[in-house]
Amino acid sequence: MAIPEDPYMLLSFINMKLRDGEYENLEDLCDSLGINSQEIKEKLHNAGFDFVESAKQFR
Repeated sequence: MAIPEDPYMLLSFINMKLRDGEYENLEDLCDSLGINSQEIKEKLHNAGFDFVESAKQFR
């Protein structure tokens, strides 16, 4: 599955997938999509967002 390149669209995409409850955590989501969670974290961090484990979302 192709994921959005734009960091704001990526933020929305990842948070929506996590919020819908289909995945236990970010690692499960990334494994399912065949993407590297560290790359996602870095890309979103560079856009000003960090992953909040307790909330299961980027903020």
